[in-house]
Amino acid sequence: MSGQQHILEFRFLAEPTDVNFGGKVHGGAVLKWIDQAAYACAVAWSGKYCVTAAMGGIQFVAPILIGDFVQVRCRLVHTGTSSMNLIVDVRARDLKAVRDRLATQCVLTFVALDAPDGKPTPVPKWIPESEEDMALARYAEKVMEVHRRIDQEVSDLRPAGQDH
Repeated sequence: MSGQQHILEFRFLAEPTDVNFGGKVHGGAVLKWIDQAAYACAVAWSGKYCVTAAMGGIQFVAPILIGDFVQVRCRLVHTGTSSMNLIVDVRARDLKAVRDRLATQCVLTFVALDAPDGKPTPVPKWIPESEEDMALARYAEKVMEVHRRIDQEVSDLRPAGQDH
């Protein structure tokens, strides 16, 4: 049922196929996990097929190693008419250790699409439930505003007539 689930977690072990030549998980693999978790969270909230519209504020804070227990936690923090802002934290832990560590975090925007035409379609409104929810919504909006400004600057640098 849409409008119910606003937090979603993936948990798994980092595998040898996920790592680069330095023995650490590829940033691309982490981005894939983030996108998959955010997609699942956006669909769970909206009840619709969703697509990634933007990713901003990506920070690779600490490496993830083979065998680490990985937790990808996605949280809806803001809705527009058809869009949803989600904050994703990726945490990792050596299973022999007690504490986990923040590995990566970012903000994503997803857009819900209707089935027949693939056009943006309304999503249930998210109403913050706590002061933390309101702070996270403000943070997500700031990150995505910076992303929009950078995108506009890059667009302004392109010769006339060239699209993305």
